[in-house]
Amino acid sequence: MRGQADRPVDQTGLRRLNLSRVLRSLRSDGPQSRALLARRTGLNKATTSSLVAELEQRRLAQLGAIVAGAVGRPSQLVELRPRAVCGVGLEINVNYAAVAVLDLTDQVLFSKRVPLDVVELGQVAVIDLLAELAADAIAVMREAGNWVAGATVAVPGLVDVENGVVQHAPNLRWREASVAERLASRLDLAPEAISVDNDANLSALAEHAVGVAAGVSDLLYLTGEVGVGGGVIADGRLVRGATGFTGEVGHMPLNPAPAECGCGRRGCWETQVGLAALLRAVADPGDEVRDSTHDLELRLRVIAARAAKGDARTRTALAEIGSALGVGASILVNVLNPTAVVLGGYFALLGEWLAEPARRELAERVMATGSCRLVLSDLGFTAAVRGGAHAALDRVFADPSIAPTEIVPTEVPHLGGIA
Repeated sequence: MRGQADRPVDQTGLRRLNLSRVLRSLRSDGPQSRALLARRTGLNKATTSSLVAELEQRRLAQLGAIVAGAVGRPSQLVELRPRAVCGVGLEINVNYAAVAVLDLTDQVLFSKRVPLDVVELGQVAVIDLLAELAADAIAVMREAGNWVAGATVAVPGLVDVENGVVQHAPNLRWREASVAERLASRLDLAPEAISVDNDANLSALAEHAVGVAAGVSDLLYLTGEVGVGGGVIADGRLVRGATGFTGEVGHMPLNPAPAECGCGRRGCWETQVGLAALLRAVADPGDEVRDSTHDLELRLRVIAARAAKGDARTRTALAEIGSALGVGASILVNVLNPTAVVLGGYFALLGEWLAEPARRELAERVMATGSCRLVLSDLGFTAAVRGGAHAALDRVFADPSIAPTEIVPTEVPHLGGIA
Protein backbone atom coordinates (compact mmCIF):
# COMPACT_ATOMS: atom_id res chain seq x y z
CA MET A 1 0.00 0.00 0.00
CA ARG A 2 1.42 3.32 -1.03
CA GLY A 3 1.86 6.05 1.57
CA GLN A 4 0.65 9.59 1.13
CA ALA A 5 4.09 10.74 0.01
CA ASP A 6 4.03 8.16 -2.82
CA ARG A 7 0.66 9.18 -4.26
CA PRO A 8 0.60 11.04 -7.58
CA VAL A 9 0.05 14.79 -7.29
CA ASP A 10 -1.65 16.89 -9.98
CA GLN A 11 -0.40 20.37 -10.93
CA THR A 12 -2.74 22.09 -8.46
CA GLY A 13 -1.63 19.78 -5.69
CA LEU A 14 2.01 20.27 -6.60
CA ARG A 15 1.64 24.04 -6.42
CA ARG A 16 0.04 23.76 -2.98
CA LEU A 17 2.97 21.65 -1.79
CA ASN A 18 5.43 24.19 -3.15
CA LEU A 19 3.56 27.12 -1.60
CA SER A 20 3.72 25.26 1.71
CA ARG A 21 7.44 24.61 1.25
CA VAL A 22 8.18 28.30 0.75
CA LEU A 23 5.93 29.47 3.59
CA ARG A 24 7.40 26.93 6.01
CA SER A 25 10.89 28.08 5.09
CA LEU A 26 9.95 31.65 5.97
CA ARG A 27 8.57 30.41 9.30
CA SER A 28 11.59 28.31 10.23
CA ASP A 29 14.43 30.36 8.73
CA GLY A 30 13.09 33.91 8.83
CA PRO A 31 13.26 36.63 6.15
CA GLN A 32 15.32 35.71 3.11
CA SER A 33 15.81 36.63 -0.52
CA ARG A 34 14.04 34.82 -3.34
CA ALA A 35 17.39 33.36 -4.41
CA LEU A 36 18.01 31.93 -0.94
CA LEU A 37 14.43 30.62 -0.79
CA ALA A 38 15.01 28.85 -4.09
CA ARG A 39 18.18 27.20 -2.79
CA ARG A 40 16.60 26.14 0.51
CA THR A 41 13.44 24.74 -1.06
CA GLY A 42 15.13 23.16 -4.09
CA LEU A 43 12.86 25.10 -6.48
CA ASN A 44 14.03 27.11 -9.45
CA LYS A 45 14.11 30.90 -9.24
CA ALA A 46 11.22 31.52 -11.62
CA THR A 47 8.94 29.13 -9.72
CA THR A 48 9.99 30.65 -6.40
CA SER A 49 9.19 34.17 -7.63
CA SER A 50 5.77 33.01 -8.81
CA LEU A 51 5.06 31.34 -5.48
CA VAL A 52 6.16 34.41 -3.52
CA ALA A 53 3.83 36.54 -5.64
CA GLU A 54 0.91 34.28 -4.78
CA LEU A 55 1.79 34.31 -1.08
CA GLU A 56 1.80 38.10 -1.24
CA GLN A 57 -1.62 38.05 -2.92
CA ARG A 58 -2.95 35.82 -0.15
CA ARG A 59 -1.46 38.21 2.45
CA LEU A 60 0.77 35.49 3.86
CA ALA A 61 4.08 37.08 2.87
CA GLN A 62 5.40 40.52 2.05
CA LEU A 63 8.54 42.14 0.73
CA GLY A 64 10.85 43.50 3.38
CA ALA A 65 14.21 45.21 3.58
CA ILE A 66 16.64 45.52 0.68
CA VAL A 67 20.02 44.01 1.47
CA ALA A 68 23.31 44.07 -0.35
CA GLY A 69 24.32 40.78 -1.91
CA ALA A 70 27.80 39.31 -1.83
CA VAL A 71 27.82 39.30 -5.62
CA GLY A 72 25.65 41.32 -8.00
CA ARG A 73 22.84 43.74 -7.28
CA PRO A 74 21.04 44.12 -3.93
CA SER A 75 18.10 41.83 -3.22
CA GLN A 76 14.83 42.33 -1.37
CA LEU A 77 13.95 40.04 1.51
CA VAL A 78 10.72 38.09 1.65
CA GLU A 79 9.11 37.74 5.08
CA LEU A 80 5.93 36.53 6.77
CA ARG A 81 3.25 39.19 6.76
CA PRO A 82 2.06 40.21 10.24
CA ARG A 83 -1.56 40.65 11.30
CA ALA A 84 -3.41 39.87 8.08
CA VAL A 85 -3.89 36.13 8.80
CA CYS A 86 -4.40 34.77 12.30
CA GLY A 87 -5.22 31.68 14.38
CA VAL A 88 -7.33 31.42 17.53
CA GLY A 89 -6.22 29.47 20.59
CA LEU A 90 -8.71 28.50 23.29
CA GLU A 91 -8.17 26.85 26.65
CA ILE A 92 -10.38 25.22 29.27
CA ASN A 93 -8.87 24.51 32.67
CA VAL A 94 -10.22 23.88 36.14
CA ASN A 95 -10.09 27.53 37.23
CA TYR A 96 -10.44 29.49 33.99
CA ALA A 97 -11.21 29.69 30.28
CA ALA A 98 -9.01 31.68 27.92
CA VAL A 99 -8.59 32.85 24.34
CA ALA A 100 -5.62 34.24 22.42
CA VAL A 101 -5.10 35.20 18.79
CA LEU A 102 -1.72 35.01 17.04
CA ASP A 103 -0.67 36.13 13.59
CA LEU A 104 1.80 34.35 11.32
CA THR A 105 4.73 35.98 13.13
CA ASP A 106 3.44 34.69 16.52
CA GLN A 107 2.50 38.21 17.62
CA VAL A 108 -0.38 38.23 20.12
CA LEU A 109 -3.24 40.30 18.66
CA PHE A 110 -5.90 39.55 21.28
CA SER A 111 -5.98 37.79 24.64
CA LYS A 112 -8.47 37.29 27.44
CA ARG A 113 -8.82 34.97 30.42
CA VAL A 114 -11.95 34.51 32.54
CA PRO A 115 -11.79 32.94 36.05
CA LEU A 116 -14.52 30.36 36.66
CA ASP A 117 -15.29 27.07 38.37
CA VAL A 118 -15.44 24.66 35.45
CA VAL A 119 -16.60 21.68 37.49
CA GLU A 120 -19.49 23.59 39.05
CA LEU A 121 -20.63 25.15 35.76
CA GLY A 122 -20.69 21.85 33.90
CA GLN A 123 -19.59 20.77 30.47
CA VAL A 124 -22.27 22.36 28.28
CA ALA A 125 -22.18 25.78 29.96
CA VAL A 126 -18.37 25.91 29.84
CA ILE A 127 -18.19 25.05 26.15
CA ASP A 128 -20.85 27.66 25.41
CA LEU A 129 -18.85 30.25 27.36
CA LEU A 130 -15.74 29.25 25.42
CA ALA A 131 -17.69 29.74 22.20
CA GLU A 132 -18.59 33.27 23.31
CA LEU A 133 -14.94 34.07 24.00
CA ALA A 134 -13.97 32.72 20.58
CA ALA A 135 -16.78 34.56 18.80
CA ASP A 136 -15.76 37.86 20.40
CA ALA A 137 -12.12 37.37 19.36
CA ILE A 138 -13.09 36.39 15.81
CA ALA A 139 -15.37 39.43 15.51
CA VAL A 140 -12.57 41.78 16.56
CA MET A 141 -10.18 40.20 14.09
CA ARG A 142 -12.61 40.34 11.19
CA GLU A 143 -13.52 43.94 11.96
CA ALA A 144 -9.82 44.73 11.64
CA GLY A 145 -9.69 42.97 8.26
CA ASN A 146 -7.90 39.83 9.42
CA TRP A 147 -8.70 36.40 8.04
CA VAL A 148 -9.12 33.74 10.76
CA ALA A 149 -7.56 30.42 9.72
CA GLY A 150 -9.07 28.33 12.52
CA ALA A 151 -9.26 27.62 16.23
CA THR A 152 -7.66 24.99 18.46
CA VAL A 153 -8.83 24.19 21.99
CA ALA A 154 -6.45 23.10 24.77
CA VAL A 155 -7.95 20.75 27.38
CA PRO A 156 -6.25 18.96 30.33
CA GLY A 157 -7.14 15.36 29.56
CA LEU A 158 -7.21 12.53 27.06
CA VAL A 159 -8.23 13.92 23.68
CA ASP A 160 -9.31 12.12 20.53
CA VAL A 161 -7.63 14.69 18.29
CA GLU A 162 -8.99 13.28 15.04
CA ASN A 163 -12.61 13.71 16.14
CA GLY A 164 -12.24 16.67 18.51
CA VAL A 165 -13.60 14.69 21.47
CA VAL A 166 -12.33 14.94 25.06
CA GLN A 167 -12.52 11.32 26.11
CA HIS A 168 -11.61 11.84 29.75
CA ALA A 169 -10.61 14.97 31.63
CA PRO A 170 -10.69 13.83 35.29
CA ASN A 171 -10.07 17.22 36.89
CA LEU A 172 -12.87 18.76 34.81
CA ARG A 173 -15.14 15.75 35.46
CA TRP A 174 -15.67 15.38 31.71
CA ARG A 175 -16.13 12.23 29.67
CA GLU A 176 -16.81 11.93 25.92
CA ALA A 177 -17.22 15.68 25.44
CA SER A 178 -17.73 16.57 21.76
CA VAL A 179 -15.99 19.93 22.07
CA ALA A 180 -15.20 20.52 18.38
CA GLU A 181 -18.72 19.63 17.24
CA ARG A 182 -20.38 21.93 19.76
CA LEU A 183 -18.05 24.82 18.93
CA ALA A 184 -18.62 24.30 15.21
CA SER A 185 -22.35 24.77 15.77
CA ARG A 186 -21.70 28.09 17.54
CA LEU A 187 -18.89 29.65 15.52
CA ASP A 188 -18.71 31.04 12.00
CA LEU A 189 -15.81 28.75 11.09
CA ALA A 190 -15.67 25.65 8.91
CA PRO A 191 -15.86 22.46 11.03
CA GLU A 192 -12.49 21.32 9.71
CA ALA A 193 -10.96 24.57 11.01
CA ILE A 194 -11.79 23.66 14.63
CA SER A 195 -9.65 21.18 16.56
CA VAL A 196 -8.98 20.03 20.13
CA ASP A 197 -5.75 18.84 21.75
CA ASN A 198 -4.18 18.17 25.12
CA ASP A 199 -3.00 21.31 26.94
CA ALA A 200 0.50 19.98 27.66
CA ASN A 201 0.99 19.04 24.00
CA LEU A 202 0.03 22.53 22.86
CA SER A 203 2.17 24.13 25.57
CA ALA A 204 5.16 22.10 24.40
CA LEU A 205 4.55 23.30 20.84
CA ALA A 206 4.44 26.91 22.03
CA GLU A 207 7.66 26.54 24.02
CA HIS A 208 9.37 24.90 21.04
CA ALA A 209 8.19 27.68 18.71
CA VAL A 210 8.50 30.90 20.70
CA GLY A 211 9.26 30.14 24.36
CA VAL A 212 12.35 29.91 26.49
CA ALA A 213 13.30 26.64 24.75
CA ALA A 214 12.57 27.88 21.22
CA GLY A 215 14.37 25.74 18.67
CA VAL A 216 15.35 23.01 21.18
CA SER A 217 14.74 19.77 19.30
CA ASP A 218 14.28 17.53 22.37
CA LEU A 219 12.36 18.94 25.31
CA LEU A 220 9.91 17.98 28.03
CA TYR A 221 7.27 20.48 29.11
CA LEU A 222 5.58 20.04 32.50
CA THR A 223 2.32 21.84 33.24
CA GLY A 224 1.86 23.38 36.66
CA GLU A 225 -1.92 23.28 36.91
CA VAL A 226 -4.46 21.34 39.00
CA GLY A 227 -3.46 18.45 36.76
CA VAL A 228 0.17 17.81 35.87
CA GLY A 229 0.77 16.83 32.27
CA GLY A 230 3.80 16.44 30.06
CA GLY A 231 4.35 17.51 26.47
CA VAL A 232 7.25 15.81 24.70
CA ILE A 233 9.13 17.16 21.69
CA ALA A 234 11.61 14.69 20.18
CA ASP A 235 13.75 15.55 17.16
CA GLY A 236 11.63 18.66 16.67
CA ARG A 237 8.30 16.76 16.57
CA LEU A 238 5.51 16.33 19.09
CA VAL A 239 5.38 12.77 20.45
CA ARG A 240 1.83 11.42 20.67
CA GLY A 241 2.30 7.69 21.22
CA ALA A 242 0.37 4.73 19.84
CA THR A 243 -3.10 6.06 20.71
CA GLY A 244 -2.30 9.77 21.06
CA PHE A 245 -2.24 9.87 24.84
CA THR A 246 1.44 10.45 25.58
CA GLY A 247 2.22 12.73 28.52
CA GLU A 248 -0.13 11.69 31.34
CA VAL A 249 2.81 11.99 33.71
CA GLY A 250 0.79 13.39 36.60
CA HIS A 251 -0.62 9.92 37.19
CA MET A 252 2.70 8.22 37.88
CA PRO A 253 2.23 6.53 41.31
CA LEU A 254 4.87 8.47 43.26
CA ASN A 255 3.09 9.78 46.36
CA PRO A 256 4.14 7.79 49.44
CA ALA A 257 1.05 9.14 51.25
CA PRO A 258 -1.64 7.67 49.01
CA ALA A 259 -3.78 10.77 48.55
CA GLU A 260 -6.75 10.43 46.21
CA CYS A 261 -6.27 11.94 42.75
CA GLY A 262 -8.89 13.51 40.51
CA CYS A 263 -8.61 10.43 38.29
CA GLY A 264 -9.97 8.27 41.14
CA ARG A 265 -6.69 6.49 41.85
CA ARG A 266 -4.41 7.05 44.81
CA GLY A 267 -0.81 8.16 45.08
CA CYS A 268 -0.52 10.01 41.73
CA TRP A 269 2.35 12.47 41.33
CA GLU A 270 -0.04 15.40 40.84
CA THR A 271 -1.38 14.86 44.38
CA GLN A 272 2.10 15.97 45.50
CA VAL A 273 2.88 18.73 43.01
CA GLY A 274 -0.38 19.82 41.37
CA LEU A 275 -1.96 23.20 42.01
CA ALA A 276 -4.52 21.81 44.45
CA ALA A 277 -1.68 20.29 46.50
CA LEU A 278 0.12 23.64 46.55
CA LEU A 279 -2.94 25.59 47.69
CA ARG A 280 -3.69 23.08 50.46
CA ALA A 281 -0.11 23.18 51.66
CA VAL A 282 0.28 26.97 51.82
CA ALA A 283 -3.12 28.05 53.16
CA ASP A 284 -6.18 26.98 55.16
CA PRO A 285 -9.72 26.99 53.74
CA GLY A 286 -11.07 30.54 53.64
CA ASP A 287 -7.70 32.05 52.77
CA GLU A 288 -7.80 34.38 49.73
CA VAL A 289 -5.38 32.20 47.78
CA ARG A 290 -7.91 29.36 47.83
CA ASP A 291 -10.77 31.48 46.45
CA SER A 292 -11.29 30.20 42.88
CA THR A 293 -13.41 33.23 41.96
CA HIS A 294 -10.21 35.31 41.98
CA ASP A 295 -7.76 35.24 39.07
CA LEU A 296 -5.22 32.44 39.54
CA GLU A 297 -2.15 34.54 38.76
CA LEU A 298 -3.19 37.13 41.35
CA ARG A 299 -3.48 34.38 43.98
CA LEU A 300 -0.07 33.01 43.03
CA ARG A 301 1.43 36.47 43.40
CA VAL A 302 0.11 36.53 46.97
CA ILE A 303 1.88 33.21 47.62
CA ALA A 304 5.07 34.57 46.06
CA ALA A 305 4.88 37.66 48.25
CA ARG A 306 4.51 35.52 51.37
CA ALA A 307 7.49 33.41 50.36
CA ALA A 308 9.55 36.54 49.67
CA LYS A 309 8.75 37.81 53.17
CA GLY A 310 9.99 34.52 54.64
CA ASP A 311 6.66 33.00 55.73
CA ALA A 312 7.68 29.64 57.19
CA ARG A 313 4.64 27.65 56.08
CA THR A 314 4.88 28.91 52.51
CA ARG A 315 8.63 28.35 52.26
CA THR A 316 8.39 24.81 53.67
CA ALA A 317 5.57 23.87 51.32
CA LEU A 318 7.41 25.18 48.27
CA ALA A 319 10.62 23.38 49.21
CA GLU A 320 8.76 20.08 49.61
CA ILE A 321 6.88 20.50 46.35
CA GLY A 322 10.08 21.46 44.54
CA SER A 323 11.79 18.28 45.76
CA ALA A 324 8.83 16.12 44.74
CA LEU A 325 8.82 17.86 41.37
CA GLY A 326 12.51 17.01 40.89
CA VAL A 327 12.00 13.35 41.83
CA GLY A 328 9.27 12.86 39.24
CA ALA A 329 11.11 14.87 36.61
CA SER A 330 14.24 12.78 37.12
CA ILE A 331 12.35 9.61 36.15
CA LEU A 332 11.11 11.27 32.98
CA VAL A 333 14.56 12.63 32.12
CA ASN A 334 16.13 9.19 32.54
CA VAL A 335 13.52 7.72 30.19
CA LEU A 336 13.33 10.50 27.57
CA ASN A 337 16.80 12.08 27.72
CA PRO A 338 15.65 15.59 26.72
CA THR A 339 17.95 18.58 26.35
CA ALA A 340 15.65 20.74 28.46
CA VAL A 341 12.83 20.38 30.97
CA VAL A 342 10.55 23.42 30.83
CA LEU A 343 8.45 24.15 33.91
CA GLY A 344 5.19 25.89 33.05
CA GLY A 345 2.10 27.23 34.79
CA TYR A 346 2.51 27.82 38.50
CA PHE A 347 5.83 25.95 38.47
CA ALA A 348 7.25 28.89 36.48
CA LEU A 349 5.55 31.66 38.46
CA LEU A 350 6.89 30.26 41.74
CA GLY A 351 10.09 29.01 40.16
CA GLU A 352 12.29 31.15 42.43
CA TRP A 353 11.48 28.71 45.26
CA LEU A 354 10.70 25.50 43.33
CA ALA A 355 13.56 25.31 40.83
CA GLU A 356 16.54 24.83 43.15
CA PRO A 357 15.14 21.87 45.14
CA ALA A 358 14.02 20.34 41.84
CA ARG A 359 17.49 20.82 40.33
CA ARG A 360 19.11 19.18 43.35
CA GLU A 361 16.97 16.08 42.90
CA LEU A 362 17.74 15.99 39.17
CA ALA A 363 21.46 16.28 39.83
CA GLU A 364 21.35 13.35 42.27
CA ARG A 365 19.04 11.06 40.28
CA VAL A 366 19.65 11.59 36.55
CA MET A 367 22.16 9.13 35.12
CA ALA A 368 23.40 11.32 32.24
CA THR A 369 24.71 14.12 34.46
CA GLY A 370 24.70 17.56 32.87
CA SER A 371 22.83 16.45 29.78
CA CYS A 372 19.60 18.27 30.64
CA ARG A 373 18.85 21.77 31.92
CA LEU A 374 15.76 22.76 33.87
CA VAL A 375 14.30 26.13 32.82
CA LEU A 376 11.26 28.22 33.73
CA SER A 377 8.72 29.01 31.04
CA ASP A 378 8.46 32.67 30.08
CA LEU A 379 4.96 32.08 28.66
CA GLY A 380 3.37 31.35 32.04
CA PHE A 381 -0.29 30.40 31.89
CA THR A 382 -0.52 31.53 28.26
CA ALA A 383 1.53 28.61 26.89
CA ALA A 384 -1.39 26.28 26.08
CA VAL A 385 -3.62 28.94 24.54
CA ARG A 386 -0.73 30.31 22.46
CA GLY A 387 0.13 26.80 21.41
CA GLY A 388 -3.49 26.39 20.31
CA ALA A 389 -3.32 29.51 18.15
CA HIS A 390 0.01 28.35 16.72
CA ALA A 391 -1.53 24.96 15.88
CA ALA A 392 -4.55 26.63 14.26
CA LEU A 393 -2.20 28.45 11.92
CA ASP A 394 -0.64 25.14 10.87
CA ARG A 395 -3.62 24.72 8.50
CA VAL A 396 -2.28 27.64 6.48
CA PHE A 397 1.31 26.43 6.53
CA ALA A 398 0.14 22.99 5.36
CA ASP A 399 -1.96 24.47 2.54
CA PRO A 400 -1.49 28.22 1.92
CA SER A 401 -4.08 28.11 -0.88
CA ILE A 402 -6.89 28.09 1.72
CA ALA A 403 -6.10 31.74 2.52
CA PRO A 404 -8.32 34.13 0.54
CA THR A 405 -6.92 36.55 -2.00
CA GLU A 406 -9.31 39.46 -1.58
CA ILE A 407 -7.77 42.73 -0.46
CA VAL A 408 -9.18 44.16 2.79
CA PRO A 409 -7.93 46.68 5.41
CA THR A 410 -5.36 45.22 7.79
CA GLU A 411 -5.03 47.86 10.51
CA VAL A 412 -5.56 46.32 13.95
CA PRO A 413 -7.01 48.49 16.75
CA HIS A 414 -5.14 48.78 20.03
CA LEU A 415 -6.16 45.72 22.08
CA GLY A 416 -3.93 46.01 25.12
CA GLY A 417 -1.69 43.36 26.63
CA ILE A 418 -2.37 39.78 27.60
CA ALA A 419 -5.18 39.57 30.13
